[in-house]
Amino acid sequence: MKQNRGSILIVWFLLLGALMAEDFTYRITPGKTDPYLKEPVLLRVDLNQTNPAVVLLFQFQVNPSSDYRVRPLYAQHNDALHHTRLSNLYEIYPLHTGDINVTFSLTKRVTNDAKVRYFSSGDRDDFKKLETEDFPIAIPPLRLHVRPLPKGTQLVGDFRLRYEIKTHHTQAYTPIPVTITLSGRGYPPTLTHLLPKRNDYTLFAEKPLIERFSTPQGSQIKVHYIYALTAKESFDLPAVEIRAFNPFTAHSYTLKIPKQHFEIASVEREDLVDSADAPKPLGFERRWLWQLLGYLIAFAAGVLSAILWQRVGSQRPYRAKIEPNPLLPRVEDAKDAKTLLKLLIAANDPKYTETINRLEAHLYRGEALTLKSLKAQLIKQLKETQGEI
Repeated sequence: MKQNRGSILIVWFLLLGALMAEDFTYRITPGKTDPYLKEPVLLRVDLNQTNPAVVLLFQFQVNPSSDYRVRPLYAQHNDALHHTRLSNLYEIYPLHTGDINVTFSLTKRVTNDAKVRYFSSGDRDDFKKLETEDFPIAIPPLRLHVRPLPKGTQLVGDFRLRYEIKTHHTQAYTPIPVTITLSGRGYPPTLTHLLPKRNDYTLFAEKPLIERFSTPQGSQIKVHYIYALTAKESFDLPAVEIRAFNPFTAHSYTLKIPKQHFEIASVEREDLVDSADAPKPLGFERRWLWQLLGYLIAFAAGVLSAILWQRVGSQRPYRAKIEPNPLLPRVEDAKDAKTLLKLLIAANDPKYTETINRLEAHLYRGEALTLKSLKAQLIKQLKETQGEI
């Protein structure tokens, strides 16, 4: 009896799947199933409604995985009611050799004209959700058999190399701009240490700039490498060779930058030091002695005047003039915490740091604060600094 029930359930699910599939057809077409490692594989996905009695919508995606990289190229949709069509083009980059499975997710969403009209009657301020019945559709995975690359391959694809060097003659420590561009079709050619590092020059490098252009034949890629070289004397930049493999023709090739020689002119001594001669050695002059004696007499007179003034001042009361603190009236007039905070920040004085921290904690972190009490403490502090208390 249990076996009969199980068989009935299996048959029911198969029939349900068949009924769902009758509403549309799908086709997944890979460009190839035996790519090389990192070779871009074009993948076309076509969905076509076949049952005009219902309104169909589709949700489709290539599932992400560590086995491959997915890049959507373009999508064409015909969303005419009862005749929905969808055509997507992807690039799949396999990331390891051997057999891998590319998996998919597809959901069939069924609705009707009345629900579509209700959904369409909404506006920006009255959003209405489209009611659908959603059915996940199981799609078999696409199996790829990934072939290894020739040993030592650095680039995968059909690429061209172009380089530009601004000058081969310059002065010591003057930067020499170097731009290298790799363009073509294949796995994005982002290489580290494209130019070698050497002791006889200093190498500066920017992060590579990547440009992509989607076409029906796949992605066209440009990667710009921007460098600068500096040196104190003439040097040679060694030849650069990049070993590449074209998976579309199964052909290995090499991209090259020839050896480059740079003439570096040393900086003249006149450009580094002052042209004036060093001052003459000090000599004994009688006029200088009389000047020194005059300075000593003036200094002694100043010290004697200070002593006399101190003695006279101690015999009578003296009160220095007190300059009012210009911040005091503005603090007294501050009506809220934000205004007070702006005043103290503008004052740019370290002694207000604690008060600023308390105001910021109150304004931005919601901590409790009694503004009246805080102002009273601050006013007292200001008056003390100007000597009134």
